[in-house]
Amino acid sequence: MRVFVTDCEGPISKNDNAFELCCHFIPEGEKFFSLLSRYDDYLAYVEKREGYKAGDTLRLIVPFLIAFGATDEAIERFSAENILIMSRAKESLNYIFSLMPAFIISTSYEPYIRALSEVLSFPFDYTYCTRLRLEGFYLPEAERRRLRELSKEMVSLPMIDWPEGAQGKEDLGPHSRKAVERLDEIFWRELLCSESAQVLMGVDPVGGEAKAEAIKDVVRRVGSSLGEVICVGDSITDEKALRLVREGGGVAVSFNGNSYALREAEIATLAPDARALAALAHLFYRGGKEGVLEGVRRWDKGYLLEMGLPEELIPEGAEVVELNEENLQEWIERSEAFRRQVRGEKVGRLG
Repeated sequence: MRVFVTDCEGPISKNDNAFELCCHFIPEGEKFFSLLSRYDDYLAYVEKREGYKAGDTLRLIVPFLIAFGATDEAIERFSAENILIMSRAKESLNYIFSLMPAFIISTSYEPYIRALSEVLSFPFDYTYCTRLRLEGFYLPEAERRRLRELSKEMVSLPMIDWPEGAQGKEDLGPHSRKAVERLDEIFWRELLCSESAQVLMGVDPVGGEAKAEAIKDVVRRVGSSLGEVICVGDSITDEKALRLVREGGGVAVSFNGNSYALREAEIATLAPDARALAALAHLFYRGGKEGVLEGVRRWDKGYLLEMGLPEELIPEGAEVVELNEENLQEWIERSEAFRRQVRGEKVGRLG
């Protein structure tokens, strides 16, 4: 049985819910989240620190959200009121679901995915996401005050950057090294020895390896195989999921992705709306992996109509290409620029 699996933020919505929550609840939340997003990329992609997975930013920010007054109710309300759906996502997902089982595997918090599922009329049981229950954590006022002080210090740290080929702190410039070392102290020494440890250890984001494990669970649920999966991703949290599907003989698709997703994908898609997802899923349903590759080579309205895609789902303004060593860098540059255009500069630059 063929199966469609997609990330949420990027292919289905324009939000970065965790970023937006930080901006809403935490002073200078944009700088705060952007710094931790780069720290997350560094730990997962550069240092490859044992026990750390891409997307654990959503673990690191939770004590600070609590310290600045976030509650389960407030997060649920904010998430529901600020959903930005990718144009044509609802009808595209409904069509895909009529062809084959479809799943959303997202690092996003559960309140956001629940609200999004309701807007899309998508069954929540077919989603995987990061469970979040703030009411289960207690932080005394002294700890909250300390966290608020730390957040002020953190936003004063320099942004983290690294050269191509970096593998650890020794490859960083002095400012980036200072930021990484201080964040290491804050999270893995100070907070792990405080009341905040229960929060850091109690949130387990669905990112990196956890997304790959979710795909394995999907395959078991529907009685399929990795070679029967088409997987859509756009960022570092999708890297291992895309690799798993590609190496398993399925189809790995980057949708308006950044370099992390593109390096693991076989197909790059640049699209202003979600109809390209419906087209790729239709080709996969009709002809499997070879059907997708043939469709990418012959991608135009006439061919897609000939293959039976409903006319109202014919993508407009979408580009697709099969990636190889020769064209990868060109498409990284094009996709990252297009990503910023579609999702906005601030969100588009995040890992």
